[in-house]
Amino acid sequence: MKSLRVKPVKSAARVAAADDAIGGPASADLAAIQQFCLYVDTELGLSANTLTAYRTDLTDFATFCAGHAHKRMTDADDRVVSAYLRYLGEDRQMQSSSVLRHVASMKMFYRFALARSLCTANPTEVLETAHVWRKLPDVLGRGQVEMLLKAVRSEHPLCQRDQAIVELFYACGLRASELADLTLNDVHWDLGVIRVIGKGRKERIIPVGTPALQALQKYVQDLRPRLLAVKGHTTERVFLSRSGQPINRIVLWQRIAQISQAGGLRHIHPHTLRHTFATHLLSGGADLRVVQELLGHSNVGTTQLYTHVDADRLKAVHLKHHPRP
Repeated sequence: MKSLRVKPVKSAARVAAADDAIGGPASADLAAIQQFCLYVDTELGLSANTLTAYRTDLTDFATFCAGHAHKRMTDADDRVVSAYLRYLGEDRQMQSSSVLRHVASMKMFYRFALARSLCTANPTEVLETAHVWRKLPDVLGRGQVEMLLKAVRSEHPLCQRDQAIVELFYACGLRASELADLTLNDVHWDLGVIRVIGKGRKERIIPVGTPALQALQKYVQDLRPRLLAVKGHTTERVFLSRSGQPINRIVLWQRIAQISQAGGLRHIHPHTLRHTFATHLLSGGADLRVVQELLGHSNVGTTQLYTHVDADRLKAVHLKHHPRP
């Protein structure tokens, strides 16, 4: 991680006491965080996961201010911010990406707090926005996708559900939270598409391939009614647990990991299938803007990352068009 340009502090180790000695955050700070989260939710329309991350990061910083610096977060200066970042990196051994997430949370909060007169200065102005190297995403080959699909054991009581889950992840490139939130009304069987509400509550329509649509239809018509009948639950959510309750994104991550392990594959998570979906589309000649729309990326630069993954396609283009291949 690029060094953060802040004023030096004396012995960050002395500033950071043991976690169990940290006091609770000031009530005024908690109220400020609540105002900020309400703004993020209603005005910016960010996802529930992003909102939770902001609340967690800011509450952690407020707790640090109360316990270590004996200050309210809204009164913190750049030295307190510097001490906190050192504490995260040196004492709690956080990865650079996690520290930078905390930095982003604080910078956004203080811009809001200053505009709302909740504080008199922005102590994060001295921080230089740093960047970490963006890792190329892990993707599966076509053969590995087939291995994953075959790893869903037919004798498993939820095999129809799991088959539909894997098929949809690969066919549509959904985020785990998007698949968990999918309702019956979001599936348009006659058109072969699903309606998805993604980050920032943005709606997008995604075509569903025939194998995925057939797997989903089989699950909805056969297994899903039986799961609902277990305890007499009623819900519009498509994917349910064995007790008939809607499953969440954590369960989806765990189930994909279990299926991949059963299939003898490396550890796979839902985002691996999302990466694979995008990479296979681009390697097949899909337009970058179309893939951006299907993934729900607000910035095409995010989608562009996948153009660096398919080395075979790059070699083929080079061999075909370079005058001296």
